[in-house]
Amino acid sequence: MLLGYNTNGLAHHRLSDAIRLMADEGYKSVAITLDAAALDPYDDPAALSRQVVAARDLLDSLGLARVVETGARFLLNPRVKHDPTLMDPDPVRRALRVDFLKRAIDIADALDSGVVSFWSGILRDGAGEDQAMDRLASALRPVIEHAESKGARLAFEPEPGMFIDTFDRFARLDERVAHPLFDLTVDVGHVHCVEQGPVADHLRRWGPRIANVHIEDMVEGVHEHLMFGEGTMDFPPIVAALREVGYSGGLHVELSRHSHAGADALRLAKEFLAPLLDRA
Repeated sequence: MLLGYNTNGLAHHRLSDAIRLMADEGYKSVAITLDAAALDPYDDPAALSRQVVAARDLLDSLGLARVVETGARFLLNPRVKHDPTLMDPDPVRRALRVDFLKRAIDIADALDSGVVSFWSGILRDGAGEDQAMDRLASALRPVIEHAESKGARLAFEPEPGMFIDTFDRFARLDERVAHPLFDLTVDVGHVHCVEQGPVADHLRRWGPRIANVHIEDMVEGVHEHLMFGEGTMDFPPIVAALREVGYSGGLHVELSRHSHAGADALRLAKEFLAPLLDRA
């Protein structure tokens, strides 16, 4: 298991500076949230290609693993956060999100990253459960086909407040998708927030499907990403369960609202988590 950090928690830093800060603190993996200032998929293609090569070379030189994240807030719509999504009732708008995910897969391929993480989006039009599930599965088909062409592993994240918010809903979607490249991003704070029972039990159940992990503190029932020690989570059993299921990817701290104190948050998170990983 590789201790990592999401660049959305260093949003006010240059991407290269963020990566170097992570390496300086001893992190071993980087979750790169594609954004306006971090490998913008809509940048001039030649400029983007140069940026991707530079990022890949820097990551390689520092010995850092990497995954690609697609949760930028305003990249597709400057007025509305996380819009449009795969759940949009308008197929033209859904296609914008599909195109973005395809671009993310291409960037992941160029970065030598085998994992692209994403989520469903909010269901806003009141469609029924089956209709909405079919809509999402249909929107995913071209994304999965593109991932297949690149050999990318898709890591789908259940997200509180979105259509796919729990493992049960993911399981129903998974039945429709049924593809070997379609797996999970597990945010352990989300599990604590919305699921019943110990987080570790859910990790054991879904262990073989986990392609990416997000970690932060959280209060049960409240979807707010907190610095470690500010929530109600019990982390040693979580780390132990991830070890037990053989997870060897990135354990990526996700503190996107801490960018104003990004370097300090980076250090504090490492101080909390490193001893747990050393003991596991």
